[in-house]
Amino acid sequence: MILVQVAQGDVGAASDDVVALGLTGTAAAPRLLASAQPAAVSTAAANFVAQFQPDPAAGQVHRLPLPGQRPSTVLLLGLGDESPDAFRVAGVALGRAVAEVADDQRVVSAIDAATPAKSRALAEGLVLGGYDFTLASKATDRLRVVELAGRVDAVAVRAGDDAADAAGWARDLGNTPANVLTPLNLGEVASAQLSAAGCTVTVHVTDWLTANGFGGVLAVGGGADNAPCLIEATYRPSATNKLPGKKKPPTIVLVGKGITFDSGGLNLKPPAAMRMMHTDMTGGAAVLGAIQYCAMQELPVNVIALVPAAENAVSGRSMRPSDVITQYGGRTTEIGNTDAEGRLVLADALAYAVKRYAPDAVIDLATLTGAMKVALGLGMGGYFANDDALAAQLDRAAVNSGEQLWRLPLEHAYQSMLDSAIADSRNDPGNPGAITAALFLQPFVGKTAWAHLDIAGPARATEAGEVVSRGATGYGVRLLASYLDLVAAAAGH
Repeated sequence: MILVQVAQGDVGAASDDVVALGLTGTAAAPRLLASAQPAAVSTAAANFVAQFQPDPAAGQVHRLPLPGQRPSTVLLLGLGDESPDAFRVAGVALGRAVAEVADDQRVVSAIDAATPAKSRALAEGLVLGGYDFTLASKATDRLRVVELAGRVDAVAVRAGDDAADAAGWARDLGNTPANVLTPLNLGEVASAQLSAAGCTVTVHVTDWLTANGFGGVLAVGGGADNAPCLIEATYRPSATNKLPGKKKPPTIVLVGKGITFDSGGLNLKPPAAMRMMHTDMTGGAAVLGAIQYCAMQELPVNVIALVPAAENAVSGRSMRPSDVITQYGGRTTEIGNTDAEGRLVLADALAYAVKRYAPDAVIDLATLTGAMKVALGLGMGGYFANDDALAAQLDRAAVNSGEQLWRLPLEHAYQSMLDSAIADSRNDPGNPGAITAALFLQPFVGKTAWAHLDIAGPARATEAGEVVSRGATGYGVRLLASYLDLVAAAAGH
């Protein structure tokens, strides 16, 4: 784990052990990009660059030892084209390199990140690069401090730190095995974490779900020994951080699929397909992380995070193909495939969000369809929206956060595929699967501005990448954080 601080005092002090300098330019002509350094460091680094022409591509790290000196090590960090995305990748690389530094060594970054976007990206990258998850019995928590001594925007550094911390928490939730993170345990963890951040959290259990008609959540969770729940987290701005005048803060509801394990139900998945199904709640983890960011940043936006949480298990109580369930609000669904369960819990939560909060916008995130992975691969999320202004904000947030997103059409020519002879719709309309899944959800939001993000591809990774970690990636947290920043700015913050 890495803690980012804005340094006080000069770089190159006697207490500095490891100093990171920036490297830019081209492979044929790399050049240093850093704040002022002691002559010995500057000379050694310049000589190293001139002699070896180290690769300045974003994320490349070149180690220059200075035996018998302080600092004893210089890390030359590739910054590529010096874009915010490159600074984020470079920050991740530095965060990973710091893991190899001894505990008692002071690490200082002398890299200039002179704009707010670059400062935020560098801080995000550092914290994300320091992420690690293990349940090994001999594991120890290791906190490393990295001081930013180059030109940085301190406000943006804090925002990047908060966004990456929230993404790290979402990664932790997604990586926790299903025997530990049951639906109710997810509610308990969310309540503890978010209450400390200033949110109000309620975990609605079976009796409440039954009394209020959450037929989708109850049907999906009915086959499991671990009971389902609805996690409802609310953040409201305090009197000190409301919008000027009598302006009413916008209200945004974030809904995240919280299937803590998905066996497929009676339509059982093949064993290999079940291996990562403890991460089927990463949409829920993302919205919990996003509301934490909003609270830590004290944004003047009313934000509600709803996570319908359940295990999709196999037993004599499991929902069956051909069952008809009544969703929240009265709409009925014919069950054609018990492995198309995510849309059932989302539908309940979306209908509840609209009725309970009358929001300005509602956004749902879910690891929903394999079809989205076929369409866009594993590095990009797809989304559908019924409102162009909301879509434009999400597109901009995707660029700002570096989390790739692509809009797909809500093509109503496929609507008839959802027709059922005995219910309002069926849950297994077939291909194009991502589009028909979105069409299934749309009636539950009515005319409310809505976006559905299918994150089946980027929510999990089999190996670490430039920014993501192996396992749950925390995808969507930084995207939603950037979106909420835009909502606050548009409201006049």
